[in-house]
Amino acid sequence: MQPAVALTIAGSDSGGGAGIQADLKTFSALGVFGTSAVTAVTAQNTLGVDAVAVLTPGEVEAQVRAVTGDFTVAAAKTGMLATPEVVERVAALAEAGLLPQLVVDPVLVATSGDHLMKDGGVQAYRERLVPLSTVVTPNLAEAAALVEVDPHDVRTLEDLVALARRVSALGSAATLVKGGHLRELDRSPDVLLVGGTVSVLDGTRVATENDHGTGCTLSAAIAAGLARGRSVPEAVAEAKAYVRVALEGAATWRLGRGRGPIDHLGWGR
Repeated sequence: MQPAVALTIAGSDSGGGAGIQADLKTFSALGVFGTSAVTAVTAQNTLGVDAVAVLTPGEVEAQVRAVTGDFTVAAAKTGMLATPEVVERVAALAEAGLLPQLVVDPVLVATSGDHLMKDGGVQAYRERLVPLSTVVTPNLAEAAALVEVDPHDVRTLEDLVALARRVSALGSAATLVKGGHLRELDRSPDVLLVGGTVSVLDGTRVATENDHGTGCTLSAAIAAGLARGRSVPEAVAEAKAYVRVALEGAATWRLGRGRGPIDHLGWGR
């Protein structure tokens, strides 16, 4: 078997639970050969982000062109892009046809609460990158930021569906708004909007504090599914199931003193 190739454009997490590290683990777990373009080097662990060193747009582009000039990339995803200038450069690469089946995870805030995007980044995502995406995968807070609404006004599943419709209007081919932060519900519904059709992917919450990198992992799993020929609804459903198993597998882990990583490789099985 020759594996499909996927590309992640994201930041490095020295704690290994999110970012490039999570993406490459996810690609491997799902049978896809992973390549990468690093956008930033972070000093972080399960407690938070201590420092960030951002690469230039030119350095990011050079990595993307090195990969796409040699490998046949079947799908790509973005994670932490750090600056509006990098968002703009990645959008230009997508417009040039170098980033097929692009999954955009608009990483704006880490699970720990640390901000991971400089001023102007939300606008760059909204106007440049989201309209070029095959799937955009914001969580509730990120979706609210993209369309300039107060996240505290999103309390019900109906509110989440309305939010997904507003994000979809930005131009993405498909929109997945994650409901894990909708604490008013005892479940964790995600809303998928494809071609005007709304699907609710429901699920019970996993009782764990080990959820570092779940957003990165979900978007990487979607990209892996697309690279392997899945449709968007199939890739999203399989990715959600994969993340759930990874959360369950790591539920009792005690790696670090904060919000720990998930079980990307299925050791818990």
